[in-house]
Parts: sequence; C-alpha cells; structure tokens
Amino acid sequence: MKTCDNIYFVGMMGAGKTTIGRHLARRLKKRFVDCDHEIEARTGVRIPLIFEIEGEVGFRRRESQVLYALSEEHELVLATGGGAVLDPNNRKRLADTGLVIYLCAQPEELYARTRHDRNRPLLQVADPLSKLRELYSQRDPLYREIADIVLEGGGRTPLAVARLIEQEIGKTCKP
Repeated sequence: MKTCDNIYFVGMMGAGKTTIGRHLARRLKKRFVDCDHEIEARTGVRIPLIFEIEGEVGFRRRESQVLYALSEEHELVLATGGGAVLDPNNRKRLADTGLVIYLCAQPEELYARTRHDRNRPLLQVADPLSKLRELYSQRDPLYREIADIVLEGGGRTPLAVARLIEQEIGKTCKP
C-alpha cells in the first residue's frame, strides 16, 4: 500500500484537476493548491505573461521549482499543471511523494471546456482542438506511467468524482 499524505492530480488542461481537487481536499480536510495559481502568486504575474517573456522553457523551470517545494509539504491536495509530467524529474517526484490521480478526458471534451479560456497559452493557436490532440498523444502515456488511480472522464459531477476518488484512496492507501 502507498502513503497518501499528499495527493496529486495530473491530466490535461480542462480535465477538472482544480475543481475536483478542491472538493476532495475539503472532504479529506487537507490544504488544496493549484500549481499554476501558486506560480502566479509567487511571481506576481499571470502565466501567459511568463510564457511571453520566458517562453515555455522558462515557465516549465518555474513549474518544477514550485512543484518540488509543494511536494515537501504534508496533507496537501495538489492540482499540477497539465505539462508538469513532461519533466522526468517531476514525474519521479510526484510518484515518490504522494498518490497520483490521473483525470483522463478526451481532446474533444477538453476543447469544449477550454475553448473560451484565454489564460491557456498553448491553446492560443489557429486550431486549438488539433493542439489538444497533439498534447494528449504526447502526455497521456506520461500521466499513465505515474498514476496510481486513473479516472476516465465524462458523465459525473465534480463532487461525485471526488467521492469516488475518496473511496479509491481508502482501498489504495495506508491508514
């Protein structure tokens, strides 16, 4: 059995990591943190501006630093950024320091959820659905590589998903 002091949500942008993570944290009486929001709080600027000034490489470096610092905490539910798994060190850190939950949603569903969101720099392209399909094919195997629990998306409310995860945690984690 695995220690589940910290719980990490991974998945594509728009998969529900933040919404479901908040519900789960409340249910488990743990602190909730969204990694992207934490980066913005620490830098004092929005993520699109970080991408504009430093590019994706600069953003990913900041993301890794914040992810590492947060993984040192205890009793935390963390929604990671969708691309956090691209760095093998991040994948290892997540897998080694908590329970990893992959919220899997298909690109078409993700597109429906994110198509009006201007705070997602990687989707500010001519064909965001194609970009989501490309990102999904690249990232899905990485999410699955480290996931302790995989939940396929669709058809349930965020609260229902949080309850389902709570049941799975009971089966997967040491008390």
